[in-house]
Amino acid sequence: MHTQTEKYPRTYHFPFSEGAVNDDRIQVEWEPLFAQEVVFTEKLDGENTCIKSTGVYARSHGAPNENPWARPIWDLWHNIGRSLGNLHLFGENLYAIHSIEYQHLEAYFYVFAIRDGEQWLSWDEVCAYAQVLDLPTVPELARGIFAPEDVKNLIQDHQKNGSRLGGESEGVVCRLADAFPLNDFPKNVLKYVRKNHVQTDEHWIRNWKKAPLWFERPNPGGQP
Repeated sequence: MHTQTEKYPRTYHFPFSEGAVNDDRIQVEWEPLFAQEVVFTEKLDGENTCIKSTGVYARSHGAPNENPWARPIWDLWHNIGRSLGNLHLFGENLYAIHSIEYQHLEAYFYVFAIRDGEQWLSWDEVCAYAQVLDLPTVPELARGIFAPEDVKNLIQDHQKNGSRLGGESEGVVCRLADAFPLNDFPKNVLKYVRKNHVQTDEHWIRNWKKAPLWFERPNPGGQP
């Protein structure tokens, strides 16, 4: 039986997140996070997916993800899943186009977090595991200790420049650079989401389209 702690927690929004809606959670006391080293990464527009030893799961871990757009992630699982032990790899499944069609997509699974038992691994550990497994991480935008008053400008600048994968930016995630306990997630991971963020619905599910990788596009040019 899967517990609530198995799935990826809901990420609290910054108070200035333009895409927050009525049922989203807002972290009002967000400034204390910036007394420590943090990492800003791009929030990609895909399906929140977990690869662990027992299979591939979407946001809910009640049952394995059998949706057709999860097939390439199952291919990954057949290669690496049984070697993961207690590790839970969380990433964005970008095999299907959601609201943003990325122009420079290099893979279909981009890692953004790894949990080992009751601990969220540090960003350096996430990157190290991803490298060993030959998986990309979500684009890293900035890292360091930032004054809270500079955070909004940093995020807005990224939004203006668009996605590192080509196209609009869905948003930004900010996390503590160090490892932290499972239950401390709400105060150590925050997000900003663009205005008018569109979620998938039944119409999308019936008519979803595969996202082309960069080299599958007409006149792809050099590797991004």
